[in-house]
Amino acid sequence: MLVAAAVCPCPPLLVPGVAAGAAPELDAARAACTDALGVLAAARPDRLVVIGPADESGRGPYPEGTPGSFRGFGVDLDVRLGHAQAGEGKAIEGELPPSLAVAAWLLERTGWSDAPIEGLGVAEPIDAERCVEVGREIAARAGRVALLVMGDASACRTVKAPGYLDERAEPFDAEVARALGAADVAALKALDAGLAQELQASGRAPWQVLAGAAEDAGLGGALLYEDAPYGVGYVVAAWS
Repeated sequence: MLVAAAVCPCPPLLVPGVAAGAAPELDAARAACTDALGVLAAARPDRLVVIGPADESGRGPYPEGTPGSFRGFGVDLDVRLGHAQAGEGKAIEGELPPSLAVAAWLLERTGWSDAPIEGLGVAEPIDAERCVEVGREIAARAGRVALLVMGDASACRTVKAPGYLDERAEPFDAEVARALGAADVAALKALDAGLAQELQASGRAPWQVLAGAAEDAGLGGALLYEDAPYGVGYVVAAWS
């Protein structure tokens, strides 16, 4: 049963070493992520499942202890998903995709030690129905499950954004922020996958996994942060 969820953006720029001189620009987003993870800890889950966008080769699942790094972004920084070490339990192959490496960094930063962790990457193209099914499967696991859901909104908010300016981006992001802040499961299920892909919104599939997991949970939501630095929509929300 799903007992809590935290929604965070997943740009490597959240990691100060990657952002370098621009790090202070995302201080508010980092603080909101810390608050969202505090909601997860307060729920006292039996298991934390971390979900984030990935390519086809990065879907996992990733057991606790899977390593990740930010070397591909020019920073000599390694992370690990949870506290288990490689070789404890299930063999670990490969590395975390970037979205889950950011999640691992956030969890290390907040000192997460409340429950075992596993990671799952969701890759495009995956339709809404399958996302919802995955969420239902996660929520049906025995015990109290919490989700850390990583993903960005549109990357088309300004002319300098990665996807250039698209007039559809701002209303799309506004609806995403509203739905995540209100824990509106129906609205998240209804997000247009095609539009999300055109707007380069990497969070669409993870958010729809959350919607499936939360169908019968009766959780309420709170919007903790919403902004579009660098022309990319970042949203932080907590459900409990």
